[in-house]
Amino acid sequence: MTGATGNVGRQVVEQLAAAGEPVRALSRHPERSRWPDGVEAVAGDLVEGVPAEAFTGVRALHLFPAPEGVEAVVAAAKAAGVAHVSVLSSLSASWESDSPLQRRHTDVERAVEASGLGWTMLRPGMFMTNTLAWAPAVRAGEPVRAPYGDSVAAPVHEADIAAVAVAALLHPQAHAGAAYELSGPEALSQRDRVRILSEVLGREVRFEEQDRDEARADLLRNPWMSAQLADSLLDMQERAVGVREGQVLPAVEQVLGRPGLPFARWAADHREAFAPVG
Repeated sequence: MTGATGNVGRQVVEQLAAAGEPVRALSRHPERSRWPDGVEAVAGDLVEGVPAEAFTGVRALHLFPAPEGVEAVVAAAKAAGVAHVSVLSSLSASWESDSPLQRRHTDVERAVEASGLGWTMLRPGMFMTNTLAWAPAVRAGEPVRAPYGDSVAAPVHEADIAAVAVAALLHPQAHAGAAYELSGPEALSQRDRVRILSEVLGREVRFEEQDRDEARADLLRNPWMSAQLADSLLDMQERAVGVREGQVLPAVEQVLGRPGLPFARWAADHREAFAPVG
């Protein structure tokens, strides 16, 4: 397990452990996290290098999308006898474009495909966890401010992404060579998500639309955000204004045998993150 402390990675670890499977979780600082019983946590970093012994006895790998060093990681995994890898990629990897976001994920996918390992690509669209960016405003009783309020997506619960990864890890032959495009079960605008948050939290959450320049400036305050990536993200939102058709994809239900979890469920699962201050 790489990316074991991330939103999806943590879910993969917990779901595998709940199924009684042995898990080795890779983290930069494993001592800072609490792990389920039966999980072996080891220190390592995809960019700086993964200890070769981390792959000893491992039959399947869940890979976080870090293009830096990915060739070395998959080569070490293959040399140690790993047979299959599930890759947390992105829906952008299937687009006919040349955005920074797409290149990041296609670089990882191509490295895995060239490695000779069996693979399954997970290509989620918007994560429901992106909504946590609104939590400080909601906790403070302030309006949610975002651009393109009528931009539509079908955000997916991190537990569903993880469940598809777990299916691929436990049953690799059934999912070998598949590239699953993952969405949630509902096409929702940003205004829709704010409305559902209000309903679940039992208090009014207001929405105020930002203009593009202000939203871009906010994005660029993130130390990892480039101007090119900020423009790419805003362009995606602009193109999706009012576009509901084609947002909901079938793969989650096809793999799991049930519909994906709705946004109201996610909001209830993360209610504490939006609790009022004081």
